[in-house]
Amino acid sequence: MSVFDATTIMVGLVVGIGIFRTPSIVAGSVGSEGMFLLVWVLGGVMTLIGALCYAELAAAHPHAGGEYHFLSRAYGRSVAMMFGWARCTVIQTGAIAAVAFTLGDYVAQLAPAGPYGPALYAALAVIALTAVNVVGTTESKNLQIAVTFIEIGAVVAIILFGLFGSADAPARSTASMPPETAALGMAMIFVLLTYGGWNETAYLTGELKDAPRNIAKVLAIGTFILVTLYTLANLALLSILGLDGLRASDAVAAEMMRTVAGPTGETAVTVAIVVAAISTLNATIITGARVFYAMARDMTVLRWIGVWDGRGKTPANGQIAQGIIALALIALGAVTRDGFKAMVDYTAPVFWGFLLMVGLSLLVLRRRQPLRELPYRVPFYPLTPIIFCLTCLYMAYASIMYTGTAALVGLAVLAAGAPILLFQRKGEEDAPEQDAVPERRLPATSATEKR
Repeated sequence: MSVFDATTIMVGLVVGIGIFRTPSIVAGSVGSEGMFLLVWVLGGVMTLIGALCYAELAAAHPHAGGEYHFLSRAYGRSVAMMFGWARCTVIQTGAIAAVAFTLGDYVAQLAPAGPYGPALYAALAVIALTAVNVVGTTESKNLQIAVTFIEIGAVVAIILFGLFGSADAPARSTASMPPETAALGMAMIFVLLTYGGWNETAYLTGELKDAPRNIAKVLAIGTFILVTLYTLANLALLSILGLDGLRASDAVAAEMMRTVAGPTGETAVTVAIVVAAISTLNATIITGARVFYAMARDMTVLRWIGVWDGRGKTPANGQIAQGIIALALIALGAVTRDGFKAMVDYTAPVFWGFLLMVGLSLLVLRRRQPLRELPYRVPFYPLTPIIFCLTCLYMAYASIMYTGTAALVGLAVLAAGAPILLFQRKGEEDAPEQDAVPERRLPATSATEKR
């Protein structure tokens, strides 16, 4: 895989539907237009720092398990299993519900269905796509490439129409938000959510040509492209709608296109976003179910979830379990004022807590194995991982202090998973690494290794 290939994949992973939904929430959490743009640039810098830390971990410990494997090596299997529980019940299913709510918000622009319309569309989308995946149908590579270009095309359209479409277009305005309600922590939660997906890029080190030298190039170039796209897109939205207009809309891209291009422009960009949302939701459902399958294989109970459907070549039972949890979360979000925000609140503290532990695992493994030969070393060690860990710590704090009740629900669900450690399969515990012998890439043989 070339640098161009890997960079394209990174941009495709990160550019999703978040940019079409989060600007309104970010605008409601900052006090000025300058701060609104600054947080998007700052989010890009934090993304690059985190990606460089993941690059070292992935290059030194290549494994399909990703974070599960890093945590297992640094702290033991019990911590990794709690992470797996969190992925199944909070992080991944919460992400599915959040993406589904965004899909529902934009479908409701095309076909209004009352105050619960977005939640209804979200639930129907989860049911339909889960059913497709249970049968065994999956996305093709060509379809994913096409949808990625649709997503990027929609972002470019926003940039062009916003910056050059109509300088005289009237900006929508509502009552200004009092400055005391602004919270940088809340803004950064949603900015970094929009940049989410960069951690998957570190897993390309096994296929990237001359990975030790090129992985940093991929991450730097990819981050620069993302920061440029997101900053210009938000500048375009801001120039047409204004900060108050952004705060007032749940579908900012459709709102802006209606202002500068009329109903036709609004419909076109809304349809593009719906297509992109369906793809993102389907991909999230596919990857999430594999976590359910792998976790069940490591436990002495709930083994039925770990059954692989040979005919459909899919973890069908895991898909069903995941769909049920996601539907329960959509029902929870439906009774709140903003279902999308509620789902982000639900996942954020747990997500940032485990991301902090992954960052610390880099320090732990470096300290434990000082003589180990590393294919790639994060620059400015230990400053870079320390900055990353401090960022994660602040975001975990902000996720609790500046979010709603849903954040506490997410933490409670995480705590409720502690009993699963009693059902861990015997003889499967991974002790933290003690030697300085480099890992070798071996074929995955056990269910855990296949992760």
